[in-house]
Amino acid sequence: MTTTAFRGMKPFAQLMFTLFIMVATVLVFLVVGIIVAIPFFGLSTLTSSLSPEGMNSPESIGFLKYFQVLQSIGLFVVPPFILGLLFQGNISEYLMINRTTRWQTYLMASVSLLAIIPFINFLGDINSQMKLPEALSGIENWMKTMEDAAKIMVEKFMKVDSISGLMFNLFMIAVLPALGEELLFRGVIQRIFANWTKNYHWGIWITAFLFSAMHMQFYGFLPRMFLGAMFGYLLIWTGTMWVPILAHFVNNTMGVLGYYFINEGVISKDIDEFGTGSGQIPLVILSLSVVGVLLFLIYRSDQLKTKMPMSQVDSQASRID
Repeated sequence: MTTTAFRGMKPFAQLMFTLFIMVATVLVFLVVGIIVAIPFFGLSTLTSSLSPEGMNSPESIGFLKYFQVLQSIGLFVVPPFILGLLFQGNISEYLMINRTTRWQTYLMASVSLLAIIPFINFLGDINSQMKLPEALSGIENWMKTMEDAAKIMVEKFMKVDSISGLMFNLFMIAVLPALGEELLFRGVIQRIFANWTKNYHWGIWITAFLFSAMHMQFYGFLPRMFLGAMFGYLLIWTGTMWVPILAHFVNNTMGVLGYYFINEGVISKDIDEFGTGSGQIPLVILSLSVVGVLLFLIYRSDQLKTKMPMSQVDSQASRID
C-alpha cells in the first residue's frame, strides 16, 4: 500500500488514525528509551522512580526528566511528520512550516504573551474556585488528586540550582512542547476538525478544548484553553506554524524562568497573583485590551499581506477529503 492511500480519508478516520499513530509512536519511543536507559540509570532507579518515595532522589528525577523528553518526542514531535507525509505527502506544506511572515508579527505575538499574563492569572483564579455538585464529589476528588500530583511533579522538575539545569528545563518544558504540541494540535488536529465542521472557528476551539484537557490539570483548564485558541488563530491569521510555535515557546519560557527566579529569590512569589483579586480588575481589562489590539494588528497586517488566506485554509481542508 502506498502512502497515497491515506490521502482520501475522511476527517473521523483521520482523527482515529492520528490517535493510533500517537499511541504507536510513543510506545516505541518509551520501550526503546527504557531499554537504552537501563545501563545508564540502573534497573533499581527505574523501578524506584515509579513510587512517590523514590521521586525524592536526584537519580529518579533525572530518569523522569529523560522519560518526559522521550514522551514529548514520541507523542507530539514525531507523529505530525508521519501524518503530514501520509495525509498530504508534502510534510512542510501540510504542517505550514515552509512559510514565514514579517518580523513585526513575531514581535507582536511575543509581546501579546507578556501582556496577557494578568488576564491569564485572572482566568486561572476563577478556574481554581471551581466547585462541582455534591453528587459529583467523587469526580471532584479525583480531579484534585490529579491536580496535586501534577503540581508535585512540576515542582520537582522545575527546582534546579544551576544554569545547566535551567537550560535543560527550557528544552524540556519550553522548546519540545512548543514545537511538538503546536505541530500536532494546530498542524494536524485543528485542520481535521476545521475540515470536519467546515468552519475554522470550530476547529480552533474544539482543538483548544482537547489541548487543555490533554494536560489533565482541570483547575487550570480555562487559561490553557484560551491560550490554545489564541495559538490557533495566530496560525490561521498568519499562515505559518512558526508564529504559534514562538508564542507557545514564550509562554512556557516565562513559566520556567519565573519559577527559577522565584526559587533563587530574585523576584517575589507574589508575581503569580498578578491580575487576581477584585482590586486588579482594571489591570485585567487593560491586559485584555492590549492583547486585543496586538491580535487585531496581526490579523489586519497578515490578511493584507497574507501567506495563506483563510479561504485557502478552507480549500486545503476540503482537498484532504
